[in-house]
Amino acid sequence: MQKWESVLVGPETSLEEAIATLDRMALRIVLVVDAERRLLGTLTDGDVRRCLLKHLPLDISVKEVMCASPQTVERSWSKERMLAVMEKHQLLQLPVVDALQRVVGLETLHGLLQKRQYDNPVFLMAGGFGSRLRPLTKTCPKPLLKIGDKPILELILESFINAGFYRFFISTHYMPEMIREYFGDGSRWGVSIQYVHEEEPLGTGGALGLLPHDEIDLPMFMMNGDLLTTLNFQNLLEFYQEHQGVATMCVREYEHCVPYGVIQSEGHRIRSMVEKPVHRFFINAGIYLLSPELVKSVVAGTRIDMPTLLEQQIAKDKDVNMFPIHEYWLDIGRMEDFQRAQSDISGLFNG
Repeated sequence: MQKWESVLVGPETSLEEAIATLDRMALRIVLVVDAERRLLGTLTDGDVRRCLLKHLPLDISVKEVMCASPQTVERSWSKERMLAVMEKHQLLQLPVVDALQRVVGLETLHGLLQKRQYDNPVFLMAGGFGSRLRPLTKTCPKPLLKIGDKPILELILESFINAGFYRFFISTHYMPEMIREYFGDGSRWGVSIQYVHEEEPLGTGGALGLLPHDEIDLPMFMMNGDLLTTLNFQNLLEFYQEHQGVATMCVREYEHCVPYGVIQSEGHRIRSMVEKPVHRFFINAGIYLLSPELVKSVVAGTRIDMPTLLEQQIAKDKDVNMFPIHEYWLDIGRMEDFQRAQSDISGLFNG
């Protein structure tokens, strides 16, 4: 497999050298970058053909003939979004850039269409009552409420399936028969779904004790069944593998604006005044990647919430890491969140 770094060239590279790079590499594109790897432009077979038709000299610098405003993508984009951009613009490759426009990768149509499978299990929490969404949840469990034309839980399931995951567990409590009837054994999606049922609510972490622990042999995703997100699960897995630890918690930045002028004082003397300061915090996003050892440490019947479980690990000096989410994320807990999701859904998984 060709390394994308092999197609990086500087702006003063000659057209002849760039053509040689195109001929030598199978990626069919040259990425023109500056000394900091910021993307300046691209050169493809089509660009070369246009140069030859114009009889341009081969010693001309590539910056004179490159496409100076190429389509790019961010690493966090879903596969579906990248493919939509490729289809819209009839592209075979897309440079991947960071916030500073530095090249950090190259996606190809062939690579995106080659679906990789991951054996990691995925545990979806679908036992909540959805009390704040009544009356909608009086006759339907919250994970089955439709966003657009699909239930919330189906959107989550399909996001994992599209990312290459196929081993699923679903926890149930409220109206479990409706969830089981809708999703069955997963064969409709070509995946495996098993269920664990909480006779009594066990908290957000207690259901871990009900899983068949002998089947949890790899780091396991755990996600609340009422979230809408475009999180790149492969990136989360790569982060976990790089940093290890007993768990990785996804977090979301939350801003709180104090609607008044805040006074800082020393005794009776005012030292400073800040008008409507903004405080930023990281909040729990309800998505985790857990080590098999941590999953197996929860005994069946234990009532425990995930923050408490992770705090216990931190107290034992175990590494619990955080993975900031900057992609779209919405906790569908209130009626206004549900309504916002309805308006957001059409643009979420497209380019």
